[in-house]
Amino acid sequence: MDRARRPRSALAALTAALLAVPGITALSSAAGAADADIAVNGGFESGLTGWTCTAGTTVNSPVHSGGSALQGTPAGGDNAQCSQTVTVQPNAQYTLSGYVRGTYVYLGASGTGTTDVSTWAQSAPDYKQLSTTFRTGAGTTKVTIYTHGWYGTGAYQADDITLDGPGGGGTTQPPAAPAGLRTTSVTSSSVGLSWSAVTGATGYAVYRDGTRVQTATGTSATVSGLTAATAYGFQVTAVNDAGESAKSAVVTATTSPGGGGSADLPAHALVGYLHASFANGAGYTRLADVPDSWDVIDLSFGEPTSVTSGDIRFNRCPVTECPDVESDAEFKAAIKAKQAAGKKVLISIGGQNGQVQLTTTAARDTFVSSVSNIIDTYGLDGLDVDFEGHSLSLNAGDTDFKNPTTPVIVNLISALKTLKARYGARFVLTMAPETFFVQNGYQYYGTGKWGGQDPRCGAYLPVIHALRDDLTLLHVQDYNSGPIMGLDNQYHSMGGADFHIAMTDMLLTGFPVAGDQNNVFPPLRPDQVAIGMPASTNAGNGYVSPAEVNKALDCLTKKTDCGSYPTHGTWPALRGLMTWSVNWDRYANWAFQKNFDAYFG
Repeated sequence: MDRARRPRSALAALTAALLAVPGITALSSAAGAADADIAVNGGFESGLTGWTCTAGTTVNSPVHSGGSALQGTPAGGDNAQCSQTVTVQPNAQYTLSGYVRGTYVYLGASGTGTTDVSTWAQSAPDYKQLSTTFRTGAGTTKVTIYTHGWYGTGAYQADDITLDGPGGGGTTQPPAAPAGLRTTSVTSSSVGLSWSAVTGATGYAVYRDGTRVQTATGTSATVSGLTAATAYGFQVTAVNDAGESAKSAVVTATTSPGGGGSADLPAHALVGYLHASFANGAGYTRLADVPDSWDVIDLSFGEPTSVTSGDIRFNRCPVTECPDVESDAEFKAAIKAKQAAGKKVLISIGGQNGQVQLTTTAARDTFVSSVSNIIDTYGLDGLDVDFEGHSLSLNAGDTDFKNPTTPVIVNLISALKTLKARYGARFVLTMAPETFFVQNGYQYYGTGKWGGQDPRCGAYLPVIHALRDDLTLLHVQDYNSGPIMGLDNQYHSMGGADFHIAMTDMLLTGFPVAGDQNNVFPPLRPDQVAIGMPASTNAGNGYVSPAEVNKALDCLTKKTDCGSYPTHGTWPALRGLMTWSVNWDRYANWAFQKNFDAYFG
């Protein structure tokens, strides 16, 4: 940074004047060092040297001073953060300041060892100075300073970012660019990469088509959330305290054709749960009597013999409870008839009462064999995972959804991958988590870094992520839910189109897990997503009228009638709707089905 641009000449003059006064000696080393700016390239005169940015570039106008400034452009689940790790001294005082321009622009420091700090400007049509102070902890030698914008609020600018305080020495040069970049695996939605280690690097950044998409501490990474049959260019940089290297040579990979998700479903599908093992106020509905509008029928429910056994049984409703129940032969014939008509019939595991915890590998193996037995006995198309309640939770310290360590999570992932491999590409795999286990992960994940949170927060995310290449449909239950924070950082509640718009936008945009910008849950493909809704007021809390259903669909597929929520895209390929349940819709004279047929017909 050009020294002439540092606004500290007055303090330097004061120091000189004080030293000229008899009896005044030199300032202490700590006080003297406090006048040093230890940020690298805070004026962005050397491009982005020293900074790691997810969606940033330098511009010549508007600038606060000099000839360049940072411009970040938030998009999708990325708030365009630029950060720099600076070597500091323990137990020392620092002042972070900078000039920002735009709507909702943040400046902050993390890893301080005491209290991390941030400050922000809600609206800055011209450059506005932000400033904050912090003290490092007893063992702190590195601090990360950052600036970023906010989702859907447009580009922001930042300039003249300084960190005043005692320097800690350390690396002065960015590392060399990585060599040997190559692909290790390619699927319809992901590409695995590896590269050679770089001397002096403390981490690496991965770029897709010129945009930074993730970081890695080792020499490999898997980039997910890609589109089938599409070519992508990948590069890698090496990072240390002094900044980021030049990008590596480009490696191009083309994802394989789709099919791991669609499973021959129509462009827009209607999914419903059929009460097959019990009766309630909705009454029993025979499978043969389910109208042709229903494309995926989830037989509810397969349940375990005990919570941790992994032994799943599907017991059809007894005649004493369901006088109209069909025979096994009739039931199997109805399954074949549905399949002949192009419909998918699945066994749904879990539900409200079916708690499943695969705590051991033995339970995992039993789960695979018992579920396979149900599928084979009835000739089903696949499996719906409807784990609720306390089936999934994260152990303390399990904080990375991409690399889970909790046995119930790891074993479930292994079991589902085994089933997918056993039945092949046409195996239909769907999931129906509650919002608490998915979108709530934007704010909280597991017990949190300091403990005390509900360990179930976001617990479905590692399962969804690990199976995203095999997942046919994710239809989160947008009902029986408390308020959930959306990507606009506002809480959204059930009862209208807004809730479905915000919750679905999160799945299709992706989001940082527990607010960690370096740990982003990638977006799912729109053909993998259906919106879960109650079929009627009797079916569950959160029912919305057909008019509100259509508003949500209009917003997500056409970007019209969106209300106050700013969506991050338009997804005409959104797969469709899921409802609890077929039985309750029949009880309501098929109102949910009729509205679906009218909208997509």
